[in-house]
Amino acid sequence: MASSEKVSVYNLADLKNTADDAIPNYLNSLKFRQSHFLTDVRLALGYTAFVLAAACFLWDYRFGFEPTKQYTAIAVGLYTMLNGALTYWISDVEKGAVYQGTAPSGEKLTVASATKKNDPTYRLTVSVEAKGAEPRVIKLSKPFASFFDETGRFVPQPFQEALASSIPVVGKQDPKRVKLASQEMLDTDPDVLDAVLAANAKEEQGSSTAAEAANKKGGKRRKA
Repeated sequence: MASSEKVSVYNLADLKNTADDAIPNYLNSLKFRQSHFLTDVRLALGYTAFVLAAACFLWDYRFGFEPTKQYTAIAVGLYTMLNGALTYWISDVEKGAVYQGTAPSGEKLTVASATKKNDPTYRLTVSVEAKGAEPRVIKLSKPFASFFDETGRFVPQPFQEALASSIPVVGKQDPKRVKLASQEMLDTDPDVLDAVLAANAKEEQGSSTAAEAANKKGGKRRKA
């Protein structure tokens, strides 16, 4: 089912932002515990710089430039440092990260997104770190057309299937979204394979129960 909101299919920024927003919604629905550390630090740096600039304006407005010029010089230096730190944080620490969190099974997950100019492809770099192990990096690329319809509405199911089929820790939490075409992932991660088989068995059992109930109901009608 497509989202009711529409974006321009020719605007890469809108397409990317919509897909970025869908990642936390999906992962949090699978009981991933999201971390807001990166965002909190960025907001702290930005708001501190703003408060410093506002204070500088107020004391200059109230006391004049001459009595406060030393404080203004210090404030300008601090403001420059804060903005430099903010630029470094966004470019070298966040590196396009749109989600950080912890899976119910304990793995730490970081998802960064990116696009290239004039290329309608959504690129994800996913880092999965299990306790006591080296981080595993997964790269995923999908055309926006695979999860946006022709009117610009976002379609969640193929987007979720792409994540669950490419990222084992996500597929383990949502086995129904794992496509069997991703055989390599199933072969390399037994936990995901077990989850998929369990989900399929449960689905088949539910279908069998429904069929039996329908047959019984039909049989009673014929008997009458």
